[in-house]
Amino acid sequence: MENAVVTNNIAIGVDIGGTFTDIVLIDEGKGAIYSAKVLTTPSQPALAVLNAVEQVLDQAKAEHASVRTIVHGTTLATNAIIERKGARTALLTTRGFRDTLETGTELRYDLHDLFIEFPEPLVARKWRIGMEERTRFDGSIIVGARKEEVQEVLGRLSAEGVEAVAVCFLHSYANSSNEDVVASVAAQFPKLFVSLSSQVLPEIGEYGRVSTTAANAYVQPLMAKYLHELSGALKERGVRGAFYVMSSSGGTLSLDLARQFPVRLVESGPAAGVSIAAHFARELSIPNILAFDMGGTTAKISLISGGDPTRTTELEVARVRRFQKGSGLLLKAPAVDLIEIGAGGGSIAEVNEFGLLNVGPESASSVPGPACYGNGGTSATVTDADLLLGYLNADYFLGGKMKLLTDKAATAVDSAVGKGLGVDTTRAALSVYEVVNDNMANAASVYAAEQGIDLRGFTMLAFGGAAPAHVCDVARRLGIREVRVPVAAGVLSALGCLASPVSFDFVFGYMRELKDVDWSVVNERYAAQEKDGRAYLAEAGITEGIVVTRSADMRYLSQRYEVSVPLPSGPLGPDFLERLHEDFYAAYRKHYGRDIREVPVETVSWRLTVSSAAPKLPESWPSHGSASSDVTPKSRRPVSFVGQPSPVDCPVYQRDRLLPGARLSGPAIVEDLESTTVVPPGASVTVDALRMLVISLEG
Repeated sequence: MENAVVTNNIAIGVDIGGTFTDIVLIDEGKGAIYSAKVLTTPSQPALAVLNAVEQVLDQAKAEHASVRTIVHGTTLATNAIIERKGARTALLTTRGFRDTLETGTELRYDLHDLFIEFPEPLVARKWRIGMEERTRFDGSIIVGARKEEVQEVLGRLSAEGVEAVAVCFLHSYANSSNEDVVASVAAQFPKLFVSLSSQVLPEIGEYGRVSTTAANAYVQPLMAKYLHELSGALKERGVRGAFYVMSSSGGTLSLDLARQFPVRLVESGPAAGVSIAAHFARELSIPNILAFDMGGTTAKISLISGGDPTRTTELEVARVRRFQKGSGLLLKAPAVDLIEIGAGGGSIAEVNEFGLLNVGPESASSVPGPACYGNGGTSATVTDADLLLGYLNADYFLGGKMKLLTDKAATAVDSAVGKGLGVDTTRAALSVYEVVNDNMANAASVYAAEQGIDLRGFTMLAFGGAAPAHVCDVARRLGIREVRVPVAAGVLSALGCLASPVSFDFVFGYMRELKDVDWSVVNERYAAQEKDGRAYLAEAGITEGIVVTRSADMRYLSQRYEVSVPLPSGPLGPDFLERLHEDFYAAYRKHYGRDIREVPVETVSWRLTVSSAAPKLPESWPSHGSASSDVTPKSRRPVSFVGQPSPVDCPVYQRDRLLPGARLSGPAIVEDLESTTVVPPGASVTVDALRMLVISLEG
């Protein structure tokens, strides 16, 4: 690259979405940030990553050799499960338990549906093999696994073209020796990927353990191949920096750990967005933030409280009914608590047989994309509607790198929506906008009500390519008064990759009444996990500033659901019993509004996280043109707003010309390279010290 300047301080974050691949480059020497957004290449996702890397390196005038770190978020593992494009997988389990994947929890997500459907298991029944072995709940071995039987089974599976094997023996969380026998024999079959439940999820709960281990095995060959090819291609181009992958928990994993535990990447990309939202919550001292991430395919929300996102230990993927809990495949893995609440910019709008307008869940994706992309797509999408309403600039999409075709958008919206509803083009587009926003607001309010949270005191933070165009209307429907849109909101998840610490989460199952816990067992397991965690971080070059946090999942004796209880540092023992009881009661009251002190308390799972300190981000962002302290519009255009009888002559502002302290009033459009912010009539905007748009909505 001509005139390149080697800084040796380049960090790159990449997030692959369903429609776009986003990238951010931080030049730590200059304290400058650069970004790009390219169409995702679904058949070869690495191509989009490599293209994006070249673009930002060119912007920064930096050489490939100057890249110190690349952090990658991807939905590849999720998509492989949803689209059933993973490996041919087998399951070895205790004899008599081969159908655990189908029996599940035996709970029906809809009690009144006589034709209820559940997702097909990832492992076909003919490849679910019961083995002669047995371990008791306390870890004692009744029947040991026989190497001869394991060798015969693995040899047969390998000959039948099986690529991955999940091993989930009963009670292996208490003693892994029978699963270890399988691992030792599997070394003779180097082409087989083997996932042991005692490594993937050594936790109580049979269905969750087998489902998670099967999913890990199912995506492991695909993810290992993808990460190997991508890291190899980057090295061929001269990129020698460390390569990390975002995990669902909001931390980053080394390449080796990502290959070993790909099930922890299921919410990889969206988790990065939550990380940057939490970063801003701490930076701005805003206690409560509702993070709203709307991209090209989906929209998600997460809650930030006290600077930290809410977390969960369970995920669902491949739901038969998109928003119906219990209708998907259960995965037990540490994750930020992300709730899918609606459609994205590429989601398809159509009028159904009852004359009602539906938006999503089907998406036009990046190929062929919305009709206005001109890539062969003919379906009406949210992006087409936004363009027709005047929210998007046909000549400035992606900073002018991609021209949108208004006539194709109009044809698609008229055909799919206007004719069915009997309205003109503008009214049809506005209907799409209102329906998708109302769906998202309803889903968010239901989730908040389930958590016992009043969203009216929250600030809404918008990011993702489509979120800034929709956030004000969604916030109004939720009763939220303040909205914030960061600089380069359209690629913020990629920046979140660089705001995330290197970390790893451990868990072990040990179920006892709290008063009967053998603390030597707990302390030994914790010590071993912390040692492993520090070794993982040391491999990443991190030996200082390491943070270790611990918690236990506890419940009332024989109750079904647990609450997470933080644990103090240092060795644990009987002296902590009173404190742990009180901490459990406090956590239980927070969830259920009361405590029951006469019922014994029991432990279920014990968790430990080893993490580096969160990276510090530079505060500057390069202007994409000459900056000015005034707020003179760059142009004007007619824009249609909800509640307005006709289009409004609306000023259009260039985002990079709005400096800290600038003020403007709605209605207004603010155009950035990767997204467009729609400010409704009656709202006011100020630009804060971080160059965020702070939008105050009228009451």
